[in-house]
Amino acid sequence: MREINMDLFYEEMMKVVDVLKGKEMDNIRKASEVCADTIAQGGVVHVFGSGHSVGFGMELAGRPGSLVPFHTIVTSDFVLHGKVSLAEFKDPDNIFERRADIADRLYDLYDIRPQDSFIIISNSGINGVVIDFAIKAKQEGHKVIVVTSWQHTSAEASRHPSGKKLYEMGDVVIDNCGPQGDALIETGKIEKICSISSMGTACFFCRLYMVIATFLVMITRNARVLLQSGSSILCRLSSTFIKAFCTASSAN
Repeated sequence: MREINMDLFYEEMMKVVDVLKGKEMDNIRKASEVCADTIAQGGVVHVFGSGHSVGFGMELAGRPGSLVPFHTIVTSDFVLHGKVSLAEFKDPDNIFERRADIADRLYDLYDIRPQDSFIIISNSGINGVVIDFAIKAKQEGHKVIVVTSWQHTSAEASRHPSGKKLYEMGDVVIDNCGPQGDALIETGKIEKICSISSMGTACFFCRLYMVIATFLVMITRNARVLLQSGSSILCRLSSTFIKAFCTASSAN
């Protein structure tokens, strides 16, 4: 076994990123079309993940350089809106992200409109709240983009009463190409270290933004980009950018 160091992690991480690039670009383009169509119609792309996946919504919404019509949904808003107590939210015997009976109430917390779409992220794709929320979104007629680990979700049973998994709800499904359990580096024992889903998903999101921006400029000639917290600018991306990006994408 090789020595565990930063070089090993970098090499193993890049293998995952390269697989993601080779395997998922068509699905990323499909997801980008869904998002661009939503934004062109004046809608919002809502991003929802539970557990550690909530961090991926933070990558997409409210950061300088991000597209403005993205909104992060988080289950902790139940506490902020007084719908549940902090003690209930933190109950270790009834883990919130595994519950399958809160999707309607979560959906109703926000101003969600018919033209909106959803990106729902879960590495395992088996927990109650994300599956329930995806079912609710589909029932309401929204397009749903799912980001999950195929290795992980195909190896474990669903925790949702229906027996369904998150990927079954997706109009577009993107595999983050991470391993079952998420941790990447073998230690020579039962445990592994260094979770990879955040890296793969961050790479996916950057590619997603690039393609969405391109589609928006093709459709509307405009893409509203966040400059800094609280301010945005309506950008007109140049034909040079469009040509260069499309050429690079087709080469991939």
